[in-house]
Amino acid sequence: MRARDLAYETSSALLANRARTLLTVLGIVIGIAAVIAMTALIDGVKAQLVGQLGLNMSRTVNITCWPPGNQPLDQDDIEEIGTALASDYEFVTGFTYTSAQASSSTASLEYLNITACEPEYFQAMGYEASRGRLFDAEESAEGDMVVVLGGSTVKNLFGSPDADCVGQTVRIGSSQYTVVGVVNEGFTYDNDTCYMPAETAVTRLIGQGGYASWQILGFAREGSDMYAVADATEAYLHDRYGIPWPEEDQTSFSSDEGYVYVQTAQALIDQLDATTATFRMLALAVAGISLLVGGIGIMNMMLTNVTERIREIGLRKALGARRGDITGQFLLESVTICIVGGVIGIGVGYGGAWALAAVAGSALGSMMGASGAISPVISASTVAVATGICVGIGVVFGWYPARRAAKMDPVESLRYQ
Repeated sequence: MRARDLAYETSSALLANRARTLLTVLGIVIGIAAVIAMTALIDGVKAQLVGQLGLNMSRTVNITCWPPGNQPLDQDDIEEIGTALASDYEFVTGFTYTSAQASSSTASLEYLNITACEPEYFQAMGYEASRGRLFDAEESAEGDMVVVLGGSTVKNLFGSPDADCVGQTVRIGSSQYTVVGVVNEGFTYDNDTCYMPAETAVTRLIGQGGYASWQILGFAREGSDMYAVADATEAYLHDRYGIPWPEEDQTSFSSDEGYVYVQTAQALIDQLDATTATFRMLALAVAGISLLVGGIGIMNMMLTNVTERIREIGLRKALGARRGDITGQFLLESVTICIVGGVIGIGVGYGGAWALAAVAGSALGSMMGASGAISPVISASTVAVATGICVGIGVVFGWYPARRAAKMDPVESLRYQ
């Protein structure tokens, strides 16, 4: 049988029982839509978290080091660490925190969180300026009186999150600072933050030696094995500062003995991947039940079709149709139902994912104090898997009815009433 004839016979057979075909297709649509909607939503949430938490900067290493004897690291120590580990890192930069009162010409804040950092901090964290610019290396080295605002600071100091604050002056503590930009931090938490050159913060707000400890960020060289970099960093810090290695079951550490924590963004991404994979498997398991029911519906429909077309099968065999021709005819009908249902299901699922994303984005924002809508992510691999599932269901659940039709005796089939 030629391909054109086979396609014509398949469409004719399915259209002859439109209501039955539609109800059978509906079962596949529901199952595939569930698969697409859940996987697209889960991948969208993952992409949102990766981007807004800065985890897309997989080359970033967070380093916490507290030497024995309660002697916190200072800027000279950080520079020494960067020099010693230059083969592993493009740069190593330090940052610390302080706070102060702040005010503008229109409002004031009792408590402003200040991150004292170098320009490299923004690259390591994946932050970019949404307005204006970030302070540069020269301003940092000179200790210029400049700040970059973030979080809800613009709204609370200038009355609106879209206020034209770049170039404006704010008072922080007892000094005046020029706003050079607004940073895009991803999640917009309901607190007030700003970023200031480390030299400026130490001189104007913190005072030499008046801070607890500097945190450290390393930015690994491109193509590095992040786990190897983290291990090398941890080994160096333990050796350099004489910090004892923890016991296998040790969960707490004394500041007198010192401690080291080294964590890569890649490790966090791997943990997130494992978590989302678990949710994806649960979603597929639930959707699989719908697909199983849809597959049983296809088998039931095809068995009914075979019964109704016994005389037609006998006539085809009498005219020379082989078993393979009959099997192929009914299998094609089964697979066609599944593919049509799959195509519709992909569209319905993607639309459903956007609806679920709106609800999830609102809930996530309420729980985490974050803004920003979740965009579902539907990948080519997801569509390919959905298509493969459709074809597989059509073959698996259509095989028995097709073989049953192929094995019929032509003489008995022609006598069937």
